[in-house]
Amino acid sequence: MTSTSEQPLMVARTADADEANPYLLGVYAPVGTEIDAEDLQVIGEIPKDLNGVYLRNGPNPRFAPEGRYHWFDGDGMIHAVHLENGKARYRNRWIRTKAFEAESAAGKGLWTGVMENPKDNPFGNTHGLGLKDNANTDVVFHRGRILATWYLCGSPYAVDPLSLETLGAEDFLGTLAGDMMAHPKVDETTGELFWFDYGPRPPYLRYGVISADGKVVRTTDVELPGPRLPHDMAITEHYAVLMDLPLVQDLAAAQQGRHKLHFDRSMPSRFGVLPRYGDGSQVRWFEASPCYIYHVVNAWEQGGEVVLDVCRVQRPQPRADAHTPLAKMLSYLRLDAQLHRYRFDLRTGACHEAPLDDDNTEFPTVDARGVGRRNRYSYAVHISPESTLKFDGLVRHDNLAGTKTEYRFGPGRWGSEAPFAPREGAPVDSADGYLVTFVQDEREGRSELDIFDAADLAAGPVARVLLPQRVPLGFHATWVRADQLENLRS
Repeated sequence: MTSTSEQPLMVARTADADEANPYLLGVYAPVGTEIDAEDLQVIGEIPKDLNGVYLRNGPNPRFAPEGRYHWFDGDGMIHAVHLENGKARYRNRWIRTKAFEAESAAGKGLWTGVMENPKDNPFGNTHGLGLKDNANTDVVFHRGRILATWYLCGSPYAVDPLSLETLGAEDFLGTLAGDMMAHPKVDETTGELFWFDYGPRPPYLRYGVISADGKVVRTTDVELPGPRLPHDMAITEHYAVLMDLPLVQDLAAAQQGRHKLHFDRSMPSRFGVLPRYGDGSQVRWFEASPCYIYHVVNAWEQGGEVVLDVCRVQRPQPRADAHTPLAKMLSYLRLDAQLHRYRFDLRTGACHEAPLDDDNTEFPTVDARGVGRRNRYSYAVHISPESTLKFDGLVRHDNLAGTKTEYRFGPGRWGSEAPFAPREGAPVDSADGYLVTFVQDEREGRSELDIFDAADLAAGPVARVLLPQRVPLGFHATWVRADQLENLRS
């Protein structure tokens, strides 16, 4: 059975300046309806010991963008499939941010995007950036809620993981003053959430801890030599790891009200290790070769070292032949990232780094129950050589054996981030579970949810759940287990 919202919402038109913008067309084109569908058709069989909900966030502009459109500009929309006792149901909802509601009331787009001057935009984030906070980037489960976050630091929006109702901007019982970056980290062992916030004016970086009962219990400023744009962080059992990377705000552009990035190869990459509950004066900085890092795989403590695995981007700057704004955007979004390891020796202050793989992989995941502890297995998507960002397969890395296993979706089939979903009762980090991902078939014009046995990835999906509408390619995903949903109901 399928139902849609009583008043189907408006699909965004393609702005005249973006007739050839691929991030508004084809597999990226937004959908205009919010749908509920039950008892979905399945090819194969959904494992009976896989119960929970898969949620994926991404940009889905409701109205025609004002000016040139960047993929990061679209309104956040969550697509979710709930699996229970071998059955599947689908639901999608826009995230009702303050900006989304303002444009809905106006009946048109009110904001320009990151490729335009934001000076005439109605409002932005708490740092004075006039850019539209869309909450379109990540989805993180914490204390019974999904937190939808934005890549340039915005308000974390609380969303019900089952109904997908937007519960509002999350201020953690009134204790969060400011914004939060895209990728906060949850320690399921303690129930805490760790986050940072950055901006164009001092203090350039803040770090904080939210307790298991949902209150900010620690906030501290971390001194930086200037404004930076870190995207992710890491935690271990006793430490947090923050980043000061040489992808910096172009100051001349900033003075003109424009958001422009510059990769400064004369600067090292710096990693700040501080005690989980420490303050900015306790940060120890470790220097490494210049790079940019979008996403952390995991971190842990080993002997007297903190070990950090990441997807390392060597060349985040647009190619030299990218002369137009659209060409520069397309160039930025062609990720070239490899699995890389850093070791920070807390006894000597030395930093050792080394590549672990030379393949182009990104959007990494591990068993969420073991974040901050040493992991044997990690998973990632494989980046297609296409001119736009597409995921053409999945990869599993085995840290103990030093091996990897791969699966490709096939011609014209593109995936999403694939979180690990443990089999009910499985030990932590055992590969005893599944990988779950949306796959869009460009040839068939159809989307599906594919389920893989994580221990036998190369064998292909054990089940394919056919979806009632196309799911545009998007950003990050998470898996919420049935036991977490039961706690929510109770």
